[in-house]
Amino acid sequence: MRDISARELKGHNILAVERFQDSTRWMVEFAVRKPRTPYGSPGDEVRLFLTEEGYRQALDAQRSQQIKIKRHAHVVEGHIIDFKPKKKRRRP
Repeated sequence: MRDISARELKGHNILAVERFQDSTRWMVEFAVRKPRTPYGSPGDEVRLFLTEEGYRQALDAQRSQQIKIKRHAHVVEGHIIDFKPKKKRRRP
């Protein structure tokens, strides 16, 4: 299976104007899972640059299983900073 970053994505281009807007805080790449969503058709893979509110809406869409987020990153002044969640420590 090819990596999502190597495939053609719908939505915003990697150098989209939205990436450089002051209100943009997140980049999200995801697969659409359900029909009749505002993001596209099932099987579509989409990249969007989002505000905090837009990111919350994307998380809500994932919770309702409309989309599956594959990759997300912070955006600071147009720079994409990969988000790496903290590793959960296992108890011995």
